Amino acid sequence: MEKIIDEKKQGNSLVMEPKAENGRKLFIESYGCQMNFSDSEIVASILSKEGFNTTQNLEEADLVLVNTCSIREKAEQTVRKRLEKYNAVKRINPGMKVGVLGCMAERLKSKFLEEEKIVDLVVGPDAYKDLPNLINEVEEGRNAVNVILSKEETYGDISPVRLQTNGVSAFVSITRGCDNMCTFCVVPFTRGRERSRDPQSIVEEVNDLADKGYKEVTLLGQNVDSYLWYGGGLKKDFKNATEIQKATATNFAGLLKLVAEAQPKMRIRFSTSNPQDMTLDVIEVMAKYRNICNYIHLPVQSGSDRILKKMNRLHTREEYFTLIDNIKKLIPDCGISHDIITGFPTETEEDHQDTLSLMEYVKYDFGFMFAYSERPGTMAERKFEDDVPEDVKKRRLTEIVNLQQEHSKYNTEKFLGKTVEVLIEKESKKSNAHWSGRNTQNTVVVFPKENYKVGDFVNVTIQDCTSATLIGTPVGYSDNN
Repeated sequence: MEKIIDEKKQGNSLVMEPKAENGRKLFIESYGCQMNFSDSEIVASILSKEGFNTTQNLEEADLVLVNTCSIREKAEQTVRKRLEKYNAVKRINPGMKVGVLGCMAERLKSKFLEEEKIVDLVVGPDAYKDLPNLINEVEEGRNAVNVILSKEETYGDISPVRLQTNGVSAFVSITRGCDNMCTFCVVPFTRGRERSRDPQSIVEEVNDLADKGYKEVTLLGQNVDSYLWYGGGLKKDFKNATEIQKATATNFAGLLKLVAEAQPKMRIRFSTSNPQDMTLDVIEVMAKYRNICNYIHLPVQSGSDRILKKMNRLHTREEYFTLIDNIKKLIPDCGISHDIITGFPTETEEDHQDTLSLMEYVKYDFGFMFAYSERPGTMAERKFEDDVPEDVKKRRLTEIVNLQQEHSKYNTEKFLGKTVEVLIEKESKKSNAHWSGRNTQNTVVVFPKENYKVGDFVNVTIQDCTSATLIGTPVGYSDNN
């Protein structure tokens, strides 16, 4: 399951540089995970060639698109509210067309188009190249829908425009879909089966970003460790590949190496990893290359073997510990974060204690913690009763969050007195006299601006901290500039 973007970032309209020759206006919003934000950049690129410039002004838009998420109930409710807002504007501007993209598209296509009549077009994650045709259908007075999932589409040939960017960090999509049928997750049904993008196209996109002045890329996929390029096609069909294809295939460790060597001065991150697929060679490549950040987002979901089995997570508690031990042995200062779901069907107090004890063992830097909410279309919804009372879920979630706060503080305090390299990303939210950036472990660092600027790599000596932020003084540029 992909980590969800901070709610504060949701709902911001996305804008790119306008083209003088484009006469139509596109308003696009994204909700949910990083993949959705990345997909919106692909959509904007496709529609830019069809005469659309992006706008932040909803009222002037000819086409309004919302890129949706089905992972969390809250994201779905938010999208419904936004659609109501769009339609209120549409009553004033009847020429405006409204469309839904992404993961909610397939499941709610009939409801949105026919029953509630609140959208004009519905487009699934693999059908964005069909948008020009679908828009033509709508303009001719017909509703338009394409939610067909593809076995090949990776959008490797589309050069994404960078929306709402700081000009420093960018996402680069490397895989699409997911083969892990976790019972709580709808992604395999909304994004299809796993397929990987040609490594050469990935390296070219990273090189292009470096040429444009970007300093950091995040390689993105529902499950990056599953990356496998053998000439195209689904990962599950790799067993049918020729001997030559198998011998020349590129796995995730191989791709990391290619990207790290292509741009030695550029920071490389990746998300999201899956414990069952992360191999020792990935950790070894991370340890070898200085520009690959010492940070891994490694969702565990539960510390109980019984619940992990019920979730169809294909790793055990002990296997997870072995992976953590290998990471800490090869990269002693590696930052590690998690996803945890509490209150999954049949979860007992003993299962909950197993999760807390796992957290004690790992001592994560930070995490994304949720109480279980049943999602339509998942195996868990079909097979398991949501039988853990809400008050029990809330209490367990509070205990998990409180323990994580302790561990986060424990980890930030380890930096006190040390000097870390920080990539400046933006002005601090709390002070216009301070910069904000992250160290290699993905921890936020705040320090006085002095003469530094966004995009600089700066060495900062840490003097204070909270559980989430390091506070320090700059002591000069790092040798990475």
